[in-house]
Amino acid sequence: MKFPVIALAALAAFPTGALAQDGGDAELAKQLSNPVASLISVPFQSNYDCCFGPEDAGKFTLNIQPVVPVKLSEDWNVIVRTIVPVIWQDETVAGQGDSFGFGDVTQSFFFTPRKSGGVIWGVGPAILYPLGNDELGSEKWGLGPTALVLKQSGPTTVGLLANHIWSVAGEKNREDVSATFIQPFYAYAYPNSTTISINLESSYDWQRDQWTIPLNAGVSHIYKFGEQRVSLAVQGRFYLEQPDRGPEWGARFVATLLFPKK
Repeated sequence: MKFPVIALAALAAFPTGALAQDGGDAELAKQLSNPVASLISVPFQSNYDCCFGPEDAGKFTLNIQPVVPVKLSEDWNVIVRTIVPVIWQDETVAGQGDSFGFGDVTQSFFFTPRKSGGVIWGVGPAILYPLGNDELGSEKWGLGPTALVLKQSGPTTVGLLANHIWSVAGEKNREDVSATFIQPFYAYAYPNSTTISINLESSYDWQRDQWTIPLNAGVSHIYKFGEQRVSLAVQGRFYLEQPDRGPEWGARFVATLLFPKK
C-alpha cells in the first residue's frame, strides 16, 4: 500500500497565506480540540476513502456532526454529540450497485463536570439509530457506554475517546452489532489559531473479529466570515489495518461552524 499522494497534495494546498489574519482565536482553537468543551459547533466532515478491493473502488461520506452543550446545574454539563452520515459508495465497495443515502446515526451524551482539576472527562450512553437503508445501514438499534478523558496543557491537547455499542433491537435477519471504537488524539494549537492534529480512529468489529485502524493527520485554522467563525481543516488518512477488500487511504476536509458564548 502506498501513502496517498492526493492527501499530501491536499495538505500542501491548505490556504496558509491567510493563517495570521486573526490572532484572537487561540483559546477557541483549544476548545475545538476538546470534545466536551462548552462550545456549540457544527462540523461538516467530508471523507473520501479509496481502493476498496481489486477494482480500487471509492467511497464518499459526509458526516454532519452537531455538538451541543447543555447546562444541567452549576456543577454539570451534558454534551450531546450527534453523527449523521450521508454516504455514496461505488458499486464494487459492497459487491452491489452504486449506493447513496443516509447511514446509521450515532448520538453520544457525555456528562462532564463544568469545572475540572486539570484532567477533563465525560461519561454517558451512546445510541445507534438505524437510519441507513439496506446497503448503508445495519437496520439495528444499538446502545452502549461512551467515555472521554483528556489533558490540556498550554497549547497541547492529549486525550482518548472510546465507546462500545451492542445491538438491542431491529431486523432479526440482519447481523448483530457489537463494535468498539477507540480514538487516541493529539492536537497543538498555535497562537494564531492554526492547529495541527493526529489521531487513530480505531474500531473493532467483534462479530467479524476484525480491526479497522486509520491514522489521520492534518491542519486546521479558524477564519472569520462576517461575524461567523469557521474552522477549516484538511487531513490525510492512511489505513494501518483494514478488513479484506477494505480501503488503503483517504482524505478529509472539515468545515466547522463555531458559536462561542458572547
